[in-house]
Amino acid sequence: MGIISMIIVGFIVGLIARAIMPGEQKFGIILTIILGIVGSLVAGFLGSAVGWYEPGEGAGWIGSIVGAIIVLFIYGLIVKKN
Repeated sequence: MGIISMIIVGFIVGLIARAIMPGEQKFGIILTIILGIVGSLVAGFLGSAVGWYEPGEGAGWIGSIVGAIIVLFIYGLIVKKN
């Protein structure tokens, strides 16, 4: 059940991050799920580095969305269209 919930949460977080981030991101459902999961991992890593989360503690919803926005921003810098 953990993998299914991770996919569902990743999808929701990815959708919210794509809605908040300005511009058009042409991602399918799989990349949206991956975006949400990676955003959650980034938020957990950054949060534990700053001291907001205990080691092994996952990021919350807001942190996951912020992490996904950071990933989208970095992705936009890498594949910048002129």
